Amino acid sequence: MTKATTTTAYWLEHAWLGTRVEPGVVLETGDGRVTAVRTGVGTPPPGAEVLRGLTLPGLANAHSHAFHRALRGAVQAGSGTFWTWRDVMYATADRLTPENYHALARAVYAEMALAGITAVGEFHYVHHAPGGSRYADPNAMGEALIAAAAEAGIRITLLDTAYLSSGFGQPPDRHQLRFSDGDADAWAERCSLLKEREHARIGAAIHSVRAVPAAQLATVARWAEERRAPLHVHLSEQTAENDACREAHGCTPTQLLARHGVLGPRTTGVHNTHLTAEDISLIGGSGTGTCMCPTTERDLADGIGPAVALRDEGSPLCLGSDSHAVIDLLEEARAMELNERLRSRTRGHWTAAALLRAASAGGHAALGWDEAGTLEPGALADFTTIALDSVRTAGPLPRLGAETAVFAASAADVSHTVVAGRHVVRDGVHSLVPDVPQALADAVAALR
Repeated sequence: MTKATTTTAYWLEHAWLGTRVEPGVVLETGDGRVTAVRTGVGTPPPGAEVLRGLTLPGLANAHSHAFHRALRGAVQAGSGTFWTWRDVMYATADRLTPENYHALARAVYAEMALAGITAVGEFHYVHHAPGGSRYADPNAMGEALIAAAAEAGIRITLLDTAYLSSGFGQPPDRHQLRFSDGDADAWAERCSLLKEREHARIGAAIHSVRAVPAAQLATVARWAEERRAPLHVHLSEQTAENDACREAHGCTPTQLLARHGVLGPRTTGVHNTHLTAEDISLIGGSGTGTCMCPTTERDLADGIGPAVALRDEGSPLCLGSDSHAVIDLLEEARAMELNERLRSRTRGHWTAAALLRAASAGGHAALGWDEAGTLEPGALADFTTIALDSVRTAGPLPRLGAETAVFAASAADVSHTVVAGRHVVRDGVHSLVPDVPQALADAVAALR
């Protein structure tokens, strides 16, 4: 991915500026950043790029497992549980190579760009060859993902994941051998070889409290702290994990993470579904973030997490598409509110603006891209435009654009995506990956 090196002016028919929708906005960009924002410009200035519809800051997908995209449709047949789904997922992971993973991730990240996503947090744990043997480049798989994001035109935070055991005190099983570095020190040594690039940042992840021995949690947390890097962790996605943690350590997963210094403002718990009142206080009181993944959580029958209670305790919220049952951050935002309506039988837990912030600025902050997620001078020139004249969005007044985007629009309504001041998607067509559906079909077929 390269940034635009010349100054470009965009005339936005309507723009969401964080708290309101403004008509006729000129956005000037240079060297990949927004340099000026002017409102009240009724007609496009000469030479300006015209973006019809509603322009938002680029969306941030804070939790992705790119290879799970190959499971779409295949794991929706029949019934089962999270754990039976996991068996199918492991079989797919067994077939990944640096080459076919690059092809799949490139297509998946292009699909994200078509959905208005300008940055992804890739929770990456498929590090080695099947059986655990090392590639000549110990980060060959991670490098394939970083390259894929560049070729798809989006930013990436590679959340390199420590995954060391199959359960509390249990060694990795045959599928998990390729995930494991042996111990947290070896994980840190390998992870330290990864280098950041203009489009790529490096963070850390603890797969879960069942996958990293308690005595080694602090090693991962310390690595992230020393680099001031984001740290993510799957947290209390399943009640079985909570039960096993209590049996092994006499506490909940959240309490275990707190004891070992994992919680804090640069940490994000993913899912945070089955929490006690004390867990919620520990997460919120420490400033630990929460990444909700509603489409995956409902697809896997995980449950509805206490997002309102976490927000009220001070946990910043962001959103992810996780297993990619669908890739649509607008649907994730909508689902977070609608799930809570079903549970509480009341409406209006978040404003549309708050949900858009979770999908944009909140996600970027969780991924270490604090300078993205807004349309203001100095911000990264990453933004996306939603059509207001589709069968889903036609009719509402433009001033209700935020509500229309969250509660009516879908990824199919994204017409433009701009990253670093450069058009990646124009009029619904990806400029770098000519035929995204075919690229997806070919990449998925290669894994069968």
